[in-house]
Amino acid sequence: MTLSIVLLLIILAVAMLLFAFEWLPPDVTALGVMLALIVSGLLPLEQAFAGFGSDTVMLLLGILIMTAALMRTGVVEVVSRKLMQFTAKRPASLLPVTMLAVGLLSSFINNTAAAAFFLPVILGLSQRTKNASRLLMPMAFGAILASSMTLISTSTNIVVSGLITQFGLAPIGMFELTPVGIPVLLAGVIYMVLIGQHLIPERPLPETLTETFGLRPFLAELRILPGSALEGRTLAQSGLGRDYDLTVLAIIREGKRKLDPPGDAVLLVDDALLVEGASTAILKIKDAGGIAIQADVKFSDVDLQGQGLRLAEVVLLPRSPFIGRTPKGLKMRERFQVQILAINRRTGVIHSKIATTRLQMGDVLLVQGDSRQIANLQTDNTFDVLGLVEAQRFNRRRAWKVVAIFFGALLLGTFKLLPLPVAMLLGALLVFITRCITPEDAYRQVDWKVLILIGSMLALGAAMQFTGTAEYLAAALSGLVVNLNPLWLLTGFFVLTVLLTQPMSNQAAAAVVIPVALQTAVQLGLNPRTFVMMIAIAASTSYLTPLEPASLMVYGPGRYRFLDFLKVGGLLTIFVYLIAILLTPMLWPL
Repeated sequence: MTLSIVLLLIILAVAMLLFAFEWLPPDVTALGVMLALIVSGLLPLEQAFAGFGSDTVMLLLGILIMTAALMRTGVVEVVSRKLMQFTAKRPASLLPVTMLAVGLLSSFINNTAAAAFFLPVILGLSQRTKNASRLLMPMAFGAILASSMTLISTSTNIVVSGLITQFGLAPIGMFELTPVGIPVLLAGVIYMVLIGQHLIPERPLPETLTETFGLRPFLAELRILPGSALEGRTLAQSGLGRDYDLTVLAIIREGKRKLDPPGDAVLLVDDALLVEGASTAILKIKDAGGIAIQADVKFSDVDLQGQGLRLAEVVLLPRSPFIGRTPKGLKMRERFQVQILAINRRTGVIHSKIATTRLQMGDVLLVQGDSRQIANLQTDNTFDVLGLVEAQRFNRRRAWKVVAIFFGALLLGTFKLLPLPVAMLLGALLVFITRCITPEDAYRQVDWKVLILIGSMLALGAAMQFTGTAEYLAAALSGLVVNLNPLWLLTGFFVLTVLLTQPMSNQAAAAVVIPVALQTAVQLGLNPRTFVMMIAIAASTSYLTPLEPASLMVYGPGRYRFLDFLKVGGLLTIFVYLIAILLTPMLWPL
């Protein structure tokens, strides 16, 4: 073992620790790994940066731009409407049709994007049964199950395809994984229909948004009495939010209710203030003097909506730049003219100190504003609006243009009339030229974090080969299993990859395992491509925890618990393994 190998293994161990606990964002960790390889001299500069100009990154960039155009032109809205029409009179078909529809879409766009497309659709459908938990997890699993349908179903496949070219193997074909992907998707749907859905606890949706966020017990009406210290002060000067942690939802003056009052609104005697906050905070206001409290006032969603204002739930998307920041720091009211009433996350509902609460991926926010202001939340690719916003109209002619361009690019790449990355970039160019989406809108929706992660992790794969680390690990591993059936070796790499994908990103896990697996196969005289396909399938088998972005998006709205995924996803993982271990050696003989 050389000093270079020891140093690279130390960098790899630190990277895996950071990926597992996410003390730093995964893309930042990957960037740090690449720079560590350069500074330590383990990889030449030109090879370290080569990943950012690779076919892999260019292919993914083209796909992300065309996916943004599909979102902007409302193509998925048509799909969702057809889905609702089809299942309206066939309740029993709702779950399998939903999973197949999401799976079909996820076969041609990133599975996280497909799940984001269908999340508001499924929430709307679940209103009929008042049971979102039985639909949301299957929807997320349907998106993940389609990961092996095509090369572009998930960015993980693209990463694997790029990695193996560094070892002299041909890249993965567009439909090379499909013979395994179709059985995996169908088996997953059958499992969820017959077994999986019955393992999901029934957690019915509340009747109203105020029940969802537990607002009703914490609403009260304050009346300003003569001589009150609040008389003549503006709402901002009153200190109700700063000192008492109360949110003023409305000012009622002479029988007229003004919802979402501005900070410069002047308070007068006999004004009634509709406030929201913890019961202890509402009672604490008694000490201020000059204020009468009408406790336990009954309000409904309708009471909180009026004068053009609406309530809506919005979910914080995985790629949102708002993750880790506070509403106060983001100036939510000034920037979007909406008010956050509550935050619903895995640990419970947050009512107090909302302004200083750091937002997390998957948070569901109850916001108040007019429909246009709420709709603007999703134009910057920061939130996904789940309901109560009027559907935006889309240009049907441009929608069909995007569909034609997207599938035209797929055909050009599939039949090798053009290299696949060139075909995808050509499609991206055409959606710009035809004005299906502006470059500004497309670039806002491109997941640049994924591109940085992939470009940086390709450098790690190159370093493992350049320093001989992959060859060393492969020799050690092959010495342990030299007398075992190769199927056990495939099983070992499948299990290792699945375990790594739980705390790490799928792409990072694949980048770590692929070089070792390929060198092991070469040293044992086995077919490296068999191992590549097994690892590609395993890297997308992320059902054991809600840490996969598609699962994380449904975690809060479905009111799931961590163990729900382990219980439902455990059996599903075993079924995927059985299909993979049966078909992979048949399609790519050892």
